[in-house]
Amino acid sequence: MTILVTGAAGFIGMHVADRLLAQGHAVVGIDNMNDYYPVSLKRDRIARLQAAHDRLFTFHELDFADLDALHAALADQVIEAIVHLGAQAGVRYSLINPHAYVRSNLAGHVNMLELARERRVRHLVYASSSSVYGGNDTLPFRVEDRADHPVSLYAATKRADELMSETYAHLFRIPMTGLRFFTVYGPWGRPDMAMWIFTAKILAGEPIPVFNHGRMQRDFTYIDDIVSGIIGCLDHPPADDGAPKAGGSRAPHRLYNIGNNRPEELMHLIAVLEDALGRKAQIDFQPMQPGDVHATYADISAICHDIGFAPTTGIESGVPRFVQWYRDYHDTQ
Repeated sequence: MTILVTGAAGFIGMHVADRLLAQGHAVVGIDNMNDYYPVSLKRDRIARLQAAHDRLFTFHELDFADLDALHAALADQVIEAIVHLGAQAGVRYSLINPHAYVRSNLAGHVNMLELARERRVRHLVYASSSSVYGGNDTLPFRVEDRADHPVSLYAATKRADELMSETYAHLFRIPMTGLRFFTVYGPWGRPDMAMWIFTAKILAGEPIPVFNHGRMQRDFTYIDDIVSGIIGCLDHPPADDGAPKAGGSRAPHRLYNIGNNRPEELMHLIAVLEDALGRKAQIDFQPMQPGDVHATYADISAICHDIGFAPTTGIESGVPRFVQWYRDYHDTQ
């Protein structure tokens, strides 16, 4: 199959493309290479894919919110399925630059829905987020829970993506799966996320910012488990049979939580990082940040039942793998 992967220079996108290419699929990657975090990291990810899979991998540097550019790049390209992972990420950055989220996460998502409709793809798998649950204080988060009280613009755009996808699945019978990711980490991760920030600052001997005075929990999910879940979903599109799907749709559209199903105390994560790094952290306790939530915890029963998703990597083994990659990438010990 030829599969379009958006956000191919991103953390999850690179790993998904790598797995698909290793399975023998042709992958067309798209990324606008924006400077939300260092572009050099994104270029290194793409270079890794090209070096390992040059014959099967095609990359276009473009903004999928630009419909003309998208059509021009893909005009002669067969696309049989789409894994749409590209987005403007980050909860806190949405307080600073809201228009970036409107362009990428709303206009860009509609462009991908239109592409799926025009090409009649077998399946569109797209990235949502655990952020859609907002301030939900009932744990674990279930796909049946209300998700209409977002506490950040980022979360609001992701929930809007789910609703627009439901509409397209209903009107045009496009098989679609939305995945609500829970705190993904691992090699080639994002510099704006806690795992990278903490590692960098501990190695530099600088204080690490710990919000809500450390009273936070996150369902940390290792990248290899996430990729297995994404590809498992891609290989099993929802049936257009009128039966209710995960998330409640009777169209060929389902929503899954994809997480480790094991929330960890933030202070425990820091202790595991300290062990992996062989250094103690200096902690700068700070108050809760606007748009943040106290805890995330994924009920993954639906994706386990339907796809056989079974995460296997706890932070005790996943964090040391990230630390080793970080040391190798930055050539530091």
